[in-house]
Amino acid sequence: MAITFQYNKTSLQGLEKNLKMRVRALPTIKNKESALRLEVKRAKDDIVRLESELEEKIRAYDKMLALWGEFDTTLLSVEDVKMDVKKIAGVRVPVLEEVVYSIKPFSVFTSPKWYADGLSELKKMVQIGIEKEFCAEKIKLLEYARKKTTQKVNLFEKVQIPGYEDAIRKIKRFMEDEENLSKSSQKIVKAKREKEIETTEK
Repeated sequence: MAITFQYNKTSLQGLEKNLKMRVRALPTIKNKESALRLEVKRAKDDIVRLESELEEKIRAYDKMLALWGEFDTTLLSVEDVKMDVKKIAGVRVPVLEEVVYSIKPFSVFTSPKWYADGLSELKKMVQIGIEKEFCAEKIKLLEYARKKTTQKVNLFEKVQIPGYEDAIRKIKRFMEDEENLSKSSQKIVKAKREKEIETTEK
């Protein structure tokens, strides 16, 4: 990105202001980037934990496969998923608050005894599955924000700050050269006048 500027004091002041602003903002953006990186890692760890929990539940479910064959799957359904929004390092992410289940009435006397436990296990599995979905969405949002923040850090560090510094250096050099030329020309004019005065006095 080429920084446009003019060789004058106004342009120099504008560039210095922009540079100062970016230099001041850079540590904050870097902190945000590292906070987002940490949160992405945490969310990924959560997904791994939830996946292993779910696998564990499924393995336990496999042991009772013969029993599950007689289970009425229409007994349990998800009625509602209540969620909230939480800010993590400035990023709004969905947070699971509660899963509302709808349980069809069933006879405790005519249904197998393990139905109540079966419903409880199913709820746990559904809960883990939904939590996993929320975690995946959280990772997606945080990862996107982290990439954007990393791009901004790189833009400031590698492009804009060096660009502004270079432009400021060029303007200062130009102004110094102009000042030196002005001083030199003043000396030449002064020397000429002195010579003219000397010749007229003779």
